[in-house]
Amino acid sequence: MLELFDRQLRQEARPDAPDARVERAGNVVRQVGPGHCWNGVLWSGLDEADADAAITEQVRYFGELGRPFEWKLYGHDRPADLDRRLLAAGFTPEPAETLMIAEIGRLPAGGEPPEGVRLVPVTDADGVELVVDVHESAFGATHEHLRERLLAQLAEGEVVAVLAMAGDTPVSAARMDLHPGTRFASLWGGGTVPEWRGRGLYRALIAYRAREAVARGYDHLQVDASSQSRPILLRLGFEAITTTTPYVHE
Repeated sequence: MLELFDRQLRQEARPDAPDARVERAGNVVRQVGPGHCWNGVLWSGLDEADADAAITEQVRYFGELGRPFEWKLYGHDRPADLDRRLLAAGFTPEPAETLMIAEIGRLPAGGEPPEGVRLVPVTDADGVELVVDVHESAFGATHEHLRERLLAQLAEGEVVAVLAMAGDTPVSAARMDLHPGTRFASLWGGGTVPEWRGRGLYRALIAYRAREAVARGYDHLQVDASSQSRPILLRLGFEAITTTTPYVHE
């Protein structure tokens, strides 16, 4: 499963936004785009002899573009001391997450929202604004880039986004990136406003996206799970495959 993930979503990755591009520079695969896009290194096949030079080149390349970027380091990436080399080059690590994957057909059925809550697909700019509002309340940060990215992805049909509505009030939101030509759809978000946590909304949003993924021909879900979501995903049948840590260079 890890080999399939590395090949389809890292080595052979497609841009995750219409105005981004994926480039291969030697043994590095990177995504480059405007400021609202994710910019960074998706995959590297390095060793002790060429790692430092490759790191220096990426810092130079993104620096000339004026882009902060992320080196997405996975637990099995080589060389074994790549994390220390990134630190020495001025990168700052963010909290580690767990790469988790599930075969959709093995996930349990159900996952309906709690009474009084309905799930609504996001299809337009008004819906995107509600998603951004929920994420800012749930995660306590501004999400201007999310707004621009979601609007672009919706226009291209490369994302599924959903809101949980209690009456006319959005209380949770999530999205799913689609990766045409692969077996994977990626789950992101899953933010719930504080007063609605612990009522099964996270699980309901996973079930909704799983159904949507199957309808579009995907058979696996992938999540970069935080320490809060990992236990829920394990109970649902996701497997912990490896770790992933964002190393950010400003």
